[in-house]
Amino acid sequence: GNIFNPCPHFHPPPTFPPAQSKLYSLFSSGLQLSQSCDLSLPCCADEGSLSSTKCPQISGVRVQLEMQALWQQFDQLGTEMIVTKAGRRMFPTFQVRISGMDPSAEYVLLMDFIPVDSKRYRYAFHSSSWLVAGRADVAAPSRMHFHPDSPARGAQWMKQTVSFDSLKLTNNLLDDNGHMILNSMHRYQPRFHVVYVDPTPNSHLNAYKNFCSFSFPETRFMAVTAYQNHRITQLKIASNPFAKVSHFPCTSPNLINISHLPPASISPPSGTVQGHHETTNLSRFKRSVLNEKGPSCYIILCDNFTLCSLSFLVTILQNNA
Repeated sequence: GNIFNPCPHFHPPPTFPPAQSKLYSLFSSGLQLSQSCDLSLPCCADEGSLSSTKCPQISGVRVQLEMQALWQQFDQLGTEMIVTKAGRRMFPTFQVRISGMDPSAEYVLLMDFIPVDSKRYRYAFHSSSWLVAGRADVAAPSRMHFHPDSPARGAQWMKQTVSFDSLKLTNNLLDDNGHMILNSMHRYQPRFHVVYVDPTPNSHLNAYKNFCSFSFPETRFMAVTAYQNHRITQLKIASNPFAKVSHFPCTSPNLINISHLPPASISPPSGTVQGHHETTNLSRFKRSVLNEKGPSCYIILCDNFTLCSLSFLVTILQNNA
């Protein structure tokens, strides 16, 4: 199952918001992307004879993952990405640099997510590791996320970093906002696809020649509804620009340093956290507070005197970003 080969098996067509349906129609009749989770080199042109089956506008395309060192840091810990009913942006954001396009040709850029395996997982806190919990749940509806600037000429794509910062992950099977639907506690591999918009008549007959796919192993992640590994939480706070509030000194009367307090004196809120739209898991809240270290050891005294851990403040900031 090479991810760059057209898939010989039938797959249900992905679902899109109405605004994206016209783009999909450009290549839907001929393009079928393999659902294999086997990983290959991140450029179809490196596949030797395979590149000769691609059109000239595609065969020379090269893609480089941005922030690769940060992705590798997360991957070593076991990357986790939050999924919510309303949809949550990824961090690190999937960003790439593209070269080798035909500057005057038009291209569509899109992403999808495929399961890494057929398993469901749970996190063992006593051993700080992921364990297999059983077979995977029924796969969520297959979707693709089009970059909002698609279609655009190669010159535009190549002149700057391409960022998928508008992409959101959800666990809502009934989502109608075009977010990527994933199952919590399952592992996923993001894939990036470059599609040449062929203006010739009957281009759908050669659609398999007009795309190539890129897969970076270090971008694999576990979909979760709350961070399980506290080291992931700490790394996200330390490296996320929206989380820099964690480095503020404790000078505000509404900030309380809890680093010196015994565990018994840290009380989680009852019900929901102020400003957070989902019910708080109280034991998980307490654990997230106790795991915070150094400058992250602050909680916020909200207007109604409930206590919010910094990790939830970061969540609120990200939701409103």
